[in-house]
Amino acid sequence: MWGNYRPPGQTGPAPLGAPVAPEQLPLRPEARARVDDYRALVAARGDTPGGFCVGTGMPGAMLNTVGYPMEIVQHDDVILVIYELHTEIRHIHLTLRVPDEDLLPDRNGYSVGRWDGDTLIVETTHLTASVEQTRYPHSDQARIVEEYRLIEEDGNNVLTVSMTMADPAWYAEPVTAERRWSLSPGGRLLSYECNEAAWQDHLDRLRAERDGGR
Repeated sequence: MWGNYRPPGQTGPAPLGAPVAPEQLPLRPEARARVDDYRALVAARGDTPGGFCVGTGMPGAMLNTVGYPMEIVQHDDVILVIYELHTEIRHIHLTLRVPDEDLLPDRNGYSVGRWDGDTLIVETTHLTASVEQTRYPHSDQARIVEEYRLIEEDGNNVLTVSMTMADPAWYAEPVTAERRWSLSPGGRLLSYECNEAAWQDHLDRLRAERDGGR
């Protein structure tokens, strides 16, 4: 179990996930226009995919989980990363690989990993285009490489990741980011059921229709 890294002396978690303005990214003009158009479309209501029970997808799932923890389950052939937010699950395949012709694009893509000493290197491809990513929107040609390392800092186990995303269709050059997590001994993921409220509202409508029809 891993939670947001909090440097010694800091009273709250580091702010994460703030939207990045398109002009701050090396987006190509046509990509910047698409991002601007999307953000203008949802600005008045503040709509987000999460508000409609849609998961964040990569790289936001890894970068923007704010106060939500994640769980890593390691096997010989696959590593599972489970984010509490939206209960998103990533499969990082170490040995058994799915042939390219059997892969379908996905918000979290298809991830393969390998060990280089104590560093886990993960490459993610087969992503769907995601104009709504708050920090790094991307096309379906994006390729994300993450490098995970476990270090000790101030007597604490800290998991660090450096990310590079290359997307020649949308970006003039690759973009990079970093993220840190602290080990949370004895922690557990809580249930994140985004659709529960919608289901209860549906039942209330059915009851109102039934009772009104008597």
